[in-house]
Amino acid sequence: MPTREPAAETGTTDATAALSGAIVDWFAHAARPLPWRAADVSPWAVLVSEFMLQQTQVARVQPRWEEWIRRWPTPADLAAAPASDAVRAWDRLGYPRRALWLHRAATEIVERHGGEVPCDLDALSALQGIGPYTARAIAAFAFGERHPVVDTNTRRVIARAVGGVAEAGPPSTRRDLDAMSALLPPDRARARAFNAGAMELGATVCVARAPRCDDCPIADRCAWRAAGYPAYDGPRRARQARFAGSDREARGLVLRELRAAHRPVALEELARVVDDRLDRALEGLVADGLAVRVDGGYVLPDS
Repeated sequence: MPTREPAAETGTTDATAALSGAIVDWFAHAARPLPWRAADVSPWAVLVSEFMLQQTQVARVQPRWEEWIRRWPTPADLAAAPASDAVRAWDRLGYPRRALWLHRAATEIVERHGGEVPCDLDALSALQGIGPYTARAIAAFAFGERHPVVDTNTRRVIARAVGGVAEAGPPSTRRDLDAMSALLPPDRARARAFNAGAMELGATVCVARAPRCDDCPIADRCAWRAAGYPAYDGPRRARQARFAGSDREARGLVLRELRAAHRPVALEELARVVDDRLDRALEGLVADGLAVRVDGGYVLPDS
């Protein structure tokens, strides 16, 4: 049986039911027509989208996802390809370890589940690269299981509409899941729609810098609006270091050269495109399994 998370099945109040209902009704006509939301999309296609969407904008993900699903429409198709093909196909989507994790997850799905994506949270969480959020998202969006799914956009919507504050502050898994569970409709289909709708609302209307409150379906229920939009004065997440000049940039430059070549790339060649960060970049890529040292230089991994 699928793993169930504790959720307040009957604990919703009239106010929370009205708020979640308004978002579900709004999402029914306002949802962007993203391909992984199609009714006939496979659980594997949903899983791929969840890997790609981690910390990456939808506009960048969609063409890469479409290409990926055409090329590898099932886990078995990807598992049969070398890992280097997955890294090349990932291109510049960012956080390239996800390509390796996705390739390994495909192999595990074939080996452990007969090539079918499991719906159970424990089985999903045991796959490479799938953490608690991704497991719940796949279970909810691919299989219609009733689990709270909380991303950055959802946290901002709840912080404003329910908490009355402008920002959600640093994440807290238990607190965030409890807050989402309190809003989640008891009906599975509506719970799925609310999970997706809250994300959509945060991504398109209740955005971080300039929320479009006049277009918001829950504006009349928003605690932050009712309080007069007070400025946020709570703790903040640490900002990520600038990309330009960083080791992350150097890693990307090295991977660009390795993806473009189908032979070992010599250290001298890499030194022409990466500065004094090269040693650190190569050390990190090799440690992460994204580069392999061979005679003549470096290549992408084969398996």
